Amino acid sequence: MARKLGVGIVGCGNISTTYFRFAPLFKGIEVRSCADINPAAAKARAAEYGVRAESVDALLGADDIDIVVNLTIPSVHYDISRRALDAGKHVYSEKPFVLSVKDGLDLARRAARKDLRIGSAPDTFLGGAHQLVRRLIDEGRLGEITGGTCHVMGRGMEHWHPNPDFFFQPGAGPVLDIGPYYITNLVQLLGPVKSVAALSATPRKQRVIANGPRNGEKVPVDTPTTIHALLEFAGGAVVTLGASWDVWDHRHAPMELYGEAGTVYIPDPNFFGGDVRYTKGAQEVKKLPAWNHPFGVPNQRHSHGMMANYRTAGLSDMALAIQSGRPHRCSMELALHVVEVMTSILKSGETGRFVAMRTTCERPAPLGPKEAKALLAKNG
Repeated sequence: MARKLGVGIVGCGNISTTYFRFAPLFKGIEVRSCADINPAAAKARAAEYGVRAESVDALLGADDIDIVVNLTIPSVHYDISRRALDAGKHVYSEKPFVLSVKDGLDLARRAARKDLRIGSAPDTFLGGAHQLVRRLIDEGRLGEITGGTCHVMGRGMEHWHPNPDFFFQPGAGPVLDIGPYYITNLVQLLGPVKSVAALSATPRKQRVIANGPRNGEKVPVDTPTTIHALLEFAGGAVVTLGASWDVWDHRHAPMELYGEAGTVYIPDPNFFGGDVRYTKGAQEVKKLPAWNHPFGVPNQRHSHGMMANYRTAGLSDMALAIQSGRPHRCSMELALHVVEVMTSILKSGETGRFVAMRTTCERPAPLGPKEAKALLAKNG
């Protein structure tokens, strides 16, 4: 049986609770310490989950920490990951992995010099719904995929988040904040992207916070909040992406893929589960029966009802891959390619020109029910 690799979490904000809560579900990992720029936040999380609270330097120097999970804000992802690699630790980062290809390549070189692994969220593409779609494609039931659409649109975070400032600054916006879920899923289904083009807009230069103690306060907007992009895949498919925080309501499906033999309707890639609908040729659209995939089973109550949430699966897969010597699915190559796709979309929106990709990646290995079950501690 694989041993547990020690995990240290840097960044104790809201997302950290997900890692603390779900890590015990999985094999190969054990959270042992945490750190934050705000020591009180680290102490609070440590007390809540029974781990050590320490400084970043102490965490990076701890002998019992093998993997550093980087949950800081995106603008310091590179710096924390660099320090962790230089300290001899494997790194698993929240999305987006970095904010430039240059920074990602630098981290890759540092990791290679020390034979270390880098992984990155999102891992939602490992969910039962998305792996079911992967199986449809791999079995050829859709034929060659020729096109698709995906839409991630809403009215903006200022309506519910008490401190939404970050979302409207460079390094965020709908493409870099939510786009990783959609683009990563597209890449795992269709393979790497060849080129992109986009139009972008910033309809409102200020947002008004509509909740909490800062209710009524204005927030400046310094990044595009509406983006319409075209993604040309190396395999030949062309997919449109609509990403906006200027939409009150819409009726677009989160993701659709069009094949020569049929169409598949894919649930929100921000989540692990959901209904997959499929039509073969001109036949009636039908919901596919749920298959026996453990990462499609609802396990958490959400505002819309019960949902499947298995975040940390990607971290577990990386820890076990380190010990067995196989590639991990939430790989640095995948994450860096997605970063280039997203930053190139924003660049195209600024310049009005097509942008060709310089990076590429392999599709991650599929995660069927058997492989998913093998990650779960309760089945070990």
